[in-house]
Amino acid sequence: MKTKPIKLRTASSRRRPVKPWQLRLYVYDQTPKSIAALSNLKRICESHLKGCYRIEVIDLQKHPQLAKGDQILAVPTVVRKLPSPMRRIIGNLSDVGRLIVGLDLRPPD
Repeated sequence: MKTKPIKLRTASSRRRPVKPWQLRLYVYDQTPKSIAALSNLKRICESHLKGCYRIEVIDLQKHPQLAKGDQILAVPTVVRKLPSPMRRIIGNLSDVGRLIVGLDLRPPD
C-alpha cells in the first residue's frame, strides 16, 4: 500500500513542499507478524509524521528478488529510505520506543 505525498508548508519555508518520508516494509505473505508490523507502522507514522510519509509494502513471497537491494535478511523489516541516512528495524514494530529511536522519527522542521 502506498500513501500519496502531501505538500506541507512550514513556518520557515512557505513555498517549498516538505518531502515525505519514504518507508519500505518488507513482509512475507499475510502472516500475523506482517499484518501487525504494517498496523503498528501506520499508527506510529500517523502520530509522528501525520500526512508526510509514504509506506511501500513489499511482499517477498511475490517479489523475492527485491530483498537483495536493501539487504533484507529477516521479515518483517522496515527500511527508512528518505530522509537519509537509511535505517532498518526488524520485527513486528510493537516496541514504539525502539521504532522511534531506530528510525529517528521526528516531524519535519
